[in-house]
Amino acid sequence: MDLLFPKGKPGPGFDIVVGIATVVQLLNLMTSTISKIYVRELKSLAADHHTGVHTLTSALLAGHTTSTTARESAIRVAAHYHVLAVAVPAHSDERNPQLDRRVVARRKLRRLQSALAGLSGNQVLSLLSVDGGTILVPAHLCTDVEIENLVAALSTAAQVPITATVIFAETGKIPAATRHAHELLDTVEQLGRGPGLHRLSDLAMEYQITRPGTGRTVLVQRLGPLDEHPELLRTLRIYIDTGLNRQRTARSLSVHPNTIDYRLQRISELIGLDISDTRTWWYLNAALLTRAAADAPRRGLPTPRNHRPHPAIPRRALPA
Repeated sequence: MDLLFPKGKPGPGFDIVVGIATVVQLLNLMTSTISKIYVRELKSLAADHHTGVHTLTSALLAGHTTSTTARESAIRVAAHYHVLAVAVPAHSDERNPQLDRRVVARRKLRRLQSALAGLSGNQVLSLLSVDGGTILVPAHLCTDVEIENLVAALSTAAQVPITATVIFAETGKIPAATRHAHELLDTVEQLGRGPGLHRLSDLAMEYQITRPGTGRTVLVQRLGPLDEHPELLRTLRIYIDTGLNRQRTARSLSVHPNTIDYRLQRISELIGLDISDTRTWWYLNAALLTRAAADAPRRGLPTPRNHRPHPAIPRRALPA
């Protein structure tokens, strides 16, 4: 400043416009230099913390956590956790050809991670990618009811309807709970259940009968005779969904109730089960559930254990 503006009276060659322009350039240079240094240091500190959190989360999901791991990450390990398996759908902007899909997806992920940090500090652990992953919520931090509010808040932050399943587990049983939570998430997606939080207690039957095995194969094959009669199969689905109400089924299909009776009798003849027996309807409901799970690949839906990597690993690797 002294060089640009002499303390004495400026000489005849002094130009105030050039002087002011030079001062502004110097201020820009100093501001940008200090800002770059600050951001670089902040990123370094954040990277160290993120690495510690990532290490602890991976250790918990693998069942190998130690006091040393927890101490290095400066995070207290809780005795119990709500283990959430999360499916994050694509944002509408990801399908916009004028936008970079990867950039939009990463922004969605950042919003989700920021919401988690804002709601819980660093106590909630997570391994997430742009289409989902695993979240560990300490039991003392969130009640069973509040978990629903957490999922709703994350959906709002990510600006997409998130689907999640939850299993409550002791810290040492997190690996098994994580596997079950993701299997339950598979079931929820295959059966076409809507977004929101789904619990094992509400879907225990659906979860169990859709597990791979001989029993599921037999149930799927039971409806084989209806494959050539799609109107009968649709009638059966709607009839069960309406609580075995022929009037509501008829209105849904825009047919006369007597037509429903005829179709139900035809279904009974084709599959060889007595529809007057209440046990038949439990059996047919189970068969429809297993058929929905078995048809998931054909409908472009996830299949058990192969639509995402191990829950301890983000489902798709994109740099955050």
